[in-house]
Parts: sequence; structure tokens; C-alpha cells
Amino acid sequence: MPRTMSVADSIVVEATPAEVYAQLSDPTAMGRWSPENLGATVRGDRHGAYVGMVFEGRNKRGAVRWSTRCTVTAADPGRRFAFRVHAIGLRRPLLPGPIATWEYRFEPEAGGTRVTETWTDDRRRWPDAVANAFDRVATGGKTFAQFQVGNIRTTLKRLKEALETVTP
Repeated sequence: MPRTMSVADSIVVEATPAEVYAQLSDPTAMGRWSPENLGATVRGDRHGAYVGMVFEGRNKRGAVRWSTRCTVTAADPGRRFAFRVHAIGLRRPLLPGPIATWEYRFEPEAGGTRVTETWTDDRRRWPDAVANAFDRVATGGKTFAQFQVGNIRTTLKRLKEALETVTP
């Protein structure tokens, strides 16, 4: 059976596209919303997202921890932010190869911004049977597409809650 190569979900957040972009385009902050990401370290001294920016993400699923190397592929303030994951490893991302692309789109909508998060499987050279078997071991029984549906929904809900919560 062919695997699903991309999944997405959206939510409306009561904030401007610029405000939402400012939060999601900071890889060091992603750990506040993502159920797996613990944050990131940006390489270089430049602040603010830009195409070509490289960062290393720290991740955790259950007891398993790993790191990834990512490169920003789109940084259009208030409109779109995307990055591709192209190396992975336990302590350091030493194993190169296409892994996944994450994209966030921001569209003005009455009362706020529609945020759409998309995950795309970049492991196109993997045979479907091999990818599906690997995925089920790595996720506890699901394909990565099925697994990412839940991760995306959790990330979007947490982002909405964080941006809409006003502290007195």
C-alpha cells in the first residue's frame, strides 16, 4: 500500500499573522508547543529566521532522544515559514539524508490568523514497505503520517493557547 507523504491541519489563532510568524519562526521556541521537540540551537550569530539558516533540534519520544539538523527553506514574515530536516543522530545529527519538511502558512482571517502546519515525508527513495515497517517501530504502531496528524494537532492547540492567554 502506498504511504501518505504529507499531512496538514489548521487552526485559527486570535493574533496577527506577524505575531504568529514571530513565534513559529524561532526554532529555539518550538519546544513550547511541539509534543516531541525540546528546542533548538541556531548555528551562527544572526537573529531572526532567514532562508539558509541552519539549526539543530533536540527531540524526545518516550525514552528515546535524538537530534536533527535542519535548514530554513522559507522565511516570509507573516506569510510562510518552512524548514527541511536533513540529518539525524542520537547526540549529534551525523547521519545525512532527506527526512522531512515542515511548513507553516499564515493567512489573515476574521478575528485572527489561520495557521496551517504541514509535514512532508522526504524519504522518497525508501520503498513503502520498508518505510512503513520502520515507522511502526519508531512510533509504536503507526505510520509517520498517522503519527504526525496527532503531533500537528497538539502543536497547533498549544500554540493557540499560548498566544491567546493574556497574563494580567
